Order: sequence, then C-alpha cells, then structure tokens
Amino acid sequence: MCRNITTLRGLEPPASDEEIRAAAEQFVRKVTGVQSSAAASTREPCERATDEVAEIVTRLLAELPERKQPPKNVPPLRRDDVRARIAERQAARDEHERLHEQGVAHTH
Repeated sequence: MCRNITTLRGLEPPASDEEIRAAAEQFVRKVTGVQSSAAASTREPCERATDEVAEIVTRLLAELPERKQPPKNVPPLRRDDVRARIAERQAARDEHERLHEQGVAHTH
C-alpha cells in the first residue's frame, strides 16, 4: 500500500469527501506515475479516475461494518501543520495564476 494513503475506515467523525478524494488522488498518482502538474492530456483522464475511485471508496466505506478500533494514525487532512502547508501552496498557485492573468513577467 502507498505509505501516503491513510486508513479512512473507522474515523470519528467519519472520513470527509475531501479526505476520500485526497486518498483517491494519491492512489491514482501512485499507479499511473502522473503528478498533479501533468499536461491536460494526462490530467483529465487522471481526474476522471480519481472521481471514480473516490465514488467507489465512499460506497465501500458505507457498506463495511464498523471497526472495533479506530485507525492508529491521524489522516493528514486532520493535522493543522498539513492544512497550513496546503493553504500556503494554494495561495502560491492563486498568486501565480493572478500574475498570468495580468500578464506580469515572472519566473517558473
């Protein structure tokens, strides 16, 4: 199993759609070797696959019986440090897009 994918079954509160999608995205990236910055020709099929895997995992988690013990590890999206890093990356992406939209010269 990919070490970046955490156990979602048995979480309290239950795994959110965002956590399920993040796990699905990690799975698709792992099996395809395609990263998020890939060209549109690979990004679109990977996004569709991520959506499908997330739907399957959502159904699967709903159908499985409850766990006797909660998972030992806290999912990354429930940790403050991870949420802060995600927010920083998103702010940088937003700023980069803003520079493109305004035609401002910048480096990549």
